[in-house]
Amino acid sequence: MTLNGHVSATTPGSDAVQSTGERTQPASAPPAGAVRPVPPLALLVDDARAGCPRAFERIYRLLAGQVASYLRWHRASDPDGLTNDVFAQVHRKLSTFEGDDQRFRSWLFTIAHHRMIDDRRRANREPQMQSDLGADESVGWGDVEEDAFAVMAHDHVRDLVAVLSPDQRDVVLLRIVADLSVEEVARMLDKREGAVKALQHRALATLRRHLKARTRTAAI
Repeated sequence: MTLNGHVSATTPGSDAVQSTGERTQPASAPPAGAVRPVPPLALLVDDARAGCPRAFERIYRLLAGQVASYLRWHRASDPDGLTNDVFAQVHRKLSTFEGDDQRFRSWLFTIAHHRMIDDRRRANREPQMQSDLGADESVGWGDVEEDAFAVMAHDHVRDLVAVLSPDQRDVVLLRIVADLSVEEVARMLDKREGAVKALQHRALATLRRHLKARTRTAAI
């Protein structure tokens, strides 16, 4: 039906569609050279499981720095090589993974943690020369107790972590570097959540005391 130059389609059983005679402007295309946003981790994992190599490459670029940093904090003998080993294992086992993005991070760092333990055992059997294994400064620290770590300078951060007990160090690095929840850390280390919270609290208290002592020494 035509009313005053306007077309009204009212086919029975269909949704009414009206045209006002105005031309609809096409959606504007993104400007040339614009950087496309990285898809969410969960979507990348789904695509990688479906066999998309580019999706797995993006996962590597997104998380490899944090894995390498985690291994460096633990003074692994070859952080970059171990990181490649971790992702090779992830690639082999990816078809067996089920869960969301946070579950994937937990799974990834569980593999990294086991690789670190294996490397530590090998190092105990085979004496190796120490190398300068600093933290990766390009990786964010997450939002766990930021106030305790904001004052940590990169030139002595390894020494600060070295004052912690092995359990405290594991908890702090998994919470800060891996950005895992208390529940995930507890499951990974086979500890109660209350024990993980207590270890984190004692670790941060130790670091604060160490920082104050270092500050007083530097002021003398």
